[in-house]
Amino acid sequence: MYHYTAMNRKDQHVGLANRQFTMEPAKDFAETRFVHQSLPEMKVDDVDMSTTVAGIKMDVPFFINAMTGGSEKTGEINKNIARISYLANIPVASGSVSAGIKDPSVAKTFSVLRFENPDGIIFANLGAHHDVENAKRAVDLLEANALQIHLNAPQEIVMPEGDRDFSMWLTNIEKIVREIEVPVIVKEVGFGMSRETVQQLASVGVKTVDVSGTGGTDFIKIENKRRVMDFYDFLEGQWGQSTVTSIVEAMSLPEDIRPQIIASGGVKNPLDIVKALALGADLVGMSNRFLRYFRETHQLESTLNQMISFKDFTRELMTLAGAKTIAELRQKDMLLGSDVQNWCQARGIDWQSYANRSRLKRN
Repeated sequence: MYHYTAMNRKDQHVGLANRQFTMEPAKDFAETRFVHQSLPEMKVDDVDMSTTVAGIKMDVPFFINAMTGGSEKTGEINKNIARISYLANIPVASGSVSAGIKDPSVAKTFSVLRFENPDGIIFANLGAHHDVENAKRAVDLLEANALQIHLNAPQEIVMPEGDRDFSMWLTNIEKIVREIEVPVIVKEVGFGMSRETVQQLASVGVKTVDVSGTGGTDFIKIENKRRVMDFYDFLEGQWGQSTVTSIVEAMSLPEDIRPQIIASGGVKNPLDIVKALALGADLVGMSNRFLRYFRETHQLESTLNQMISFKDFTRELMTLAGAKTIAELRQKDMLLGSDVQNWCQARGIDWQSYANRSRLKRN
């Protein structure tokens, strides 16, 4: 009934994602507030923003998250993203390398990330239905420092040509974690993670998760736009949990079994970055935010300057919070929004402790 090439699909995804992008803050991020303290008692130069995730040391706590590749247009996007990543010294993740594995003629639309950024930190990306051999191919193609395995069941259900069998995902992940040499990061694609999901992943050896919640690109909406019949309008905006909720869910697990957390989904500005770090993330990902800016300006220099500004803003915001490190930031008092509070109450999560962390630390 449906006849789409992978190249067409990649171009459609980028176009539809751009159309739905908005600078309006995601609700749960906007309603999450720091308790302002008037005496930071530190200098901006005191801030150390560095972080270590999946054993990889990074100078800044944010990165350009998985986006695209697989067609001539998206290959050009990846080339520019890689140049920006190189010049700004910011890690970058590819889109799903599946197309490059199936069709060698488009492999260069992914490998261009490494060509343009020979010494940078690059994550390859692949779906959970792939086996160990494909995982190794994806890593080799990008000479990747780590591999993202993405979970996208809602997208697959709505996708006209999507998968309908998810029975082997956890088994595949376990084998990949056990058998490939680089760290594995398991990520959602904008529907969030529950503590049960995070615990399942930890049980098969996953040490880093990207909870990637709602508030950013909505792949249900994207795939629904690509359909010609049997529309899923009723599912748009009705599935998944926010990035803030997902971080709080993951942080409710005991520390000894909890993987490291990466946060993405609905991150629009440096304040969102700092809020996500304070809630418990060790790294924060953004994708459409930077892609949209580049497409609007068509200038590498302008986009690079914005990246550098994000670094400066993050350092300054950590100073406002009185935090010299990400570890100190996680001790600062925060108020969660009403929706997150209600969620936590229903799920038995202590949301009030976030508002009193500095006092609890002193005691």
